[in-house]
Amino acid sequence: MPDKKLIYKSGSPCGEIILNQPDKRNAVNSEMWRALADAAEEAAADANASVVIVRGEGEHFAAGADITEFEQAYATAESAEAYTQTMLDALDALENCKKPTIAMIRGSCVGGGCSIALACDMRFAGVTARFGVTPGKLGLVYSVADTRRLAQTVGSGNAKDLLFTGRLIDAEEALRIGLCERVYPDEELEKQVKDFALQVSATSRWSAAATKRTFRMIADGVADHDADAMAIMVESFQGADFQEGYRAFLEKRKPDFPTK
Repeated sequence: MPDKKLIYKSGSPCGEIILNQPDKRNAVNSEMWRALADAAEEAAADANASVVIVRGEGEHFAAGADITEFEQAYATAESAEAYTQTMLDALDALENCKKPTIAMIRGSCVGGGCSIALACDMRFAGVTARFGVTPGKLGLVYSVADTRRLAQTVGSGNAKDLLFTGRLIDAEEALRIGLCERVYPDEELEKQVKDFALQVSATSRWSAAATKRTFRMIADGVADHDADAMAIMVESFQGADFQEGYRAFLEKRKPDFPTK
């Protein structure tokens, strides 16, 4: 594994964003936050990948932000704002990646690690996974964007529970409240994630990107008959992927979608 603390690994059908600080349970430092934004852009442009998996190297996803940086990062209002903005930009870049993203979670997924997982479209967890949203334990507050992602994922009541208490929950409870979509034995997790990615890769990349845009518009409160929303649907019927998908359906074969 390269010396970089966060890397992007191209692959087909899955690219991988890898948090690579296993000796610190992949605690995320400022270098990694900056690299996460770049990796999300690299993944979006990767012609090989239909799906992006986000994972930690070793036994943990990410145990949170790297607290060894806090004294320097939060020394002044200016440094705190700069550090926070770097983190927010990284999470926005991951959330807005045009390709489906899956957090593959083993072990700790806490604090900033949970923020990264929430910026992904889906979260698949091993049975050993432990989740926590812990700003209250440090006298901090979650950003509006982080709070929005959490509330949209688990509902307002569950989000308040996790934020007010800062408690850790296991994979079973995370599944029950919707913090993760699927839970598998640890030894099966990678295979299950990649099998799911294969299913996604058989569909149109254009459709996946448009679907992500549609979900974002819904989250932003768009009306059912909004002109921009309708334009996405109309565009789909005029696109090359639909032409290929339609012909493949009539010819009873697998489609070879042109959008890469």
